[in-house]
Amino acid sequence: MGLQPLEFSDCYLDSPWFRERIRAHEAELERTNKFIKELIKDGKNLIAATKSLSAAQRKFAHSLRDFKFEFIGDAETDDERCIDASLREFSNFLKNLEEQREIMALSVTETLIKPLEKFRKEQLGAVKEEKKKFDKETEKNYSVIDKHLNLSAKKKDSHLQEADIQVEQNRQHFYELSLEYVCKLQEIQERKKFEFVEPMLSFFQGMFTFYHQGHELAKDFNHYKMELQINIQNTRNRFEGTRSEVEELMNKIRQNPKDHKRASQFTAEGYLYVQEKRPPPFGSSWVKHYCMYRKAAKKFNIIPFEHRSGGKLGDGEVFFLKECTRRHTDSIDRRFCFDVEAADRPGVSLTMQAFSEEERKQWLEALGGKEALFPSFNRAIIPRPEGSAQLDKMGFTILRKCISAVETRDVKTCNEVDLENSIDWEVKTITSALKQYLRSLPEPLMTYELHGDFIVPAKSGSPESRVNAIHFLVHKLPEKNKEMLDILVKHLTNVSNHSKQNLMTVANLGVVFGPTLMRPQEETVAAIMDLKFQNIVVEILIENHEKIFRTLPDATLPDPVTLSASPPNAPPRQSKRQGQRTKRPVAVYNLCLELEDGDRPNLPKEDTPPNSLDSFSSPSPTAAAAHGPPGPDKNHLLADGGTFGDWASTAPSQARSSTVQWLNPQAPTTPSCNTAVTPPSPKLASFPLSLPATVADKPPESVINRKARAVYPCEAEHSSELSFEIGAIFEDVQTSREPGWLEGTLNGKRGLIPQNYVKLL
Repeated sequence: MGLQPLEFSDCYLDSPWFRERIRAHEAELERTNKFIKELIKDGKNLIAATKSLSAAQRKFAHSLRDFKFEFIGDAETDDERCIDASLREFSNFLKNLEEQREIMALSVTETLIKPLEKFRKEQLGAVKEEKKKFDKETEKNYSVIDKHLNLSAKKKDSHLQEADIQVEQNRQHFYELSLEYVCKLQEIQERKKFEFVEPMLSFFQGMFTFYHQGHELAKDFNHYKMELQINIQNTRNRFEGTRSEVEELMNKIRQNPKDHKRASQFTAEGYLYVQEKRPPPFGSSWVKHYCMYRKAAKKFNIIPFEHRSGGKLGDGEVFFLKECTRRHTDSIDRRFCFDVEAADRPGVSLTMQAFSEEERKQWLEALGGKEALFPSFNRAIIPRPEGSAQLDKMGFTILRKCISAVETRDVKTCNEVDLENSIDWEVKTITSALKQYLRSLPEPLMTYELHGDFIVPAKSGSPESRVNAIHFLVHKLPEKNKEMLDILVKHLTNVSNHSKQNLMTVANLGVVFGPTLMRPQEETVAAIMDLKFQNIVVEILIENHEKIFRTLPDATLPDPVTLSASPPNAPPRQSKRQGQRTKRPVAVYNLCLELEDGDRPNLPKEDTPPNSLDSFSSPSPTAAAAHGPPGPDKNHLLADGGTFGDWASTAPSQARSSTVQWLNPQAPTTPSCNTAVTPPSPKLASFPLSLPATVADKPPESVINRKARAVYPCEAEHSSELSFEIGAIFEDVQTSREPGWLEGTLNGKRGLIPQNYVKLL
């Protein structure tokens, strides 16, 4: 039961039960007062915690905004750029959210704390003051009555009458105060219901407004989130394909490191211990140096470097070689030693020690010593086996038959598949055979020569300029290559049009066919890092098949020289030296499309080093097929019936063999070769290909002692770089060890030059 009402008539009786009811009302008000006081304290703590949370969120957002992903190579894909920018998007999202949270925290103070404090001080405080007066008058009233009743009856009547009047006046005053107090008690009990709850309602309204704003932000963020999920999935798929290629290259190099040395501008390079003579009584010491020798100029560079001291790089020396002689152990108490004499330092001879006898022989060969027993130090020649697939009439027949077989195959359910009938297994076999044929061509369908040119637009520029650039380059392909590429891409476009059924989207097809249609001449980690851009090129071909293959390129593209003064359109430069990366301006590729063949600088790229051989370019069947999406994603790419989705699968060796027999019934079945080696699998000989293997185009050589003219202006960002204007002429231009850079001399100063900022003369 609730509080009993206080009747005004009871003020005159002032019974014990009336007093009990008053005390019950007073106790309830005291409990309400304590509750509101505690609630105000909790509200202030809530505001403080909200501000602390907001500060932590803002700090978190600040950290997200300031972090930037670094990437391997010289460019990012669009997906990687979106992922990189996502941290700033997340930061902005949190910032907007915290702005709303601050508004909510301010509203808590204004709508909850202040109204409750006002109610407690003005209303409950007023009742407390009334209680004090009531208690004081009660004490006074009954004290007066007690004193009055103790008056002697023997006093004069006038004195007693005066006392009676005074007591009556005092009782009337007490009754009036009691009436007011009772009225106030009951009023405050009713008032607190809305005076207290209304601020709470405002508080929750402000809180729900905050959550509503968060919901609106989430709705705005949802579209971006969906696109970002696609970017992440594409990047993950490309990562898996790249990782498999990197692991395969690592295993190849582990098995035979000599055959996979990086092409270099130096005839020989590596670590040697150099004897440093000291004055008596200290004798001599042997210091490890990284040595580089360029045979054409007989230039020898040595740089002290000690791994154990944290990789400290010392001051290097340069001298020109006069002669090199082998040291015998009877003349020095160390093995693997040889002497070099400097032509520009008469009488100066340095004793050097290799790590092994084999390495000493290689250095002697490179330096022109007496023991020239081994081939060149930095180059391994692996001849391409004969009998590879050819881009001839039979090749086109294979392509058309395979595509026709795949596209006309009926989709079957699990219950309809007949495991006893080999026809139901042919789709995967056919698709694997077709990819194997394309990989076994002497060079990829999109050629080694144009490989780097195809990669460039995928790394930069607007979507329209990328399509225009790819369009232009496709029409520079040899006619047979372009014709076969047209047939294949048309088929892939058809496959992608059924992606809802077979889950082979354009992005997935790019992952599968990027490494098949495009390959660099030399297998390096840097080249593998460009796999994702190969995938993008294939995506562009599929999405724009009609425009690229059915129309001629735009002949009105601007000449790059006439627009070279525009800095934002200059080609992107590579990263700075010693790991100091600076974001370069993004290139618009269509500026480079008008270069004539004779004007195009024949420069080595990091992903295609000079003098690299075509024998490095054929990945193993296992590796090339491994570019399909990994893990569970790969399974999702397969259609239930196995028609278009089979492009993502790799057929087992028995299936491949049966495919060969399907293509050529007279061909014998050859056992599968699954080892990860560079030459194509022996089973390729079963293809009915009649023409002999062609000789690959000779790769570009290192740039040595050439002249070059600047076609773009450049301002140096490092002391090792050169600043120059358009038209500047460089002397003694050579390939630099820095990938993507040249070394040259301008106005007597020598330094680094971005290779895509100049044209060789």
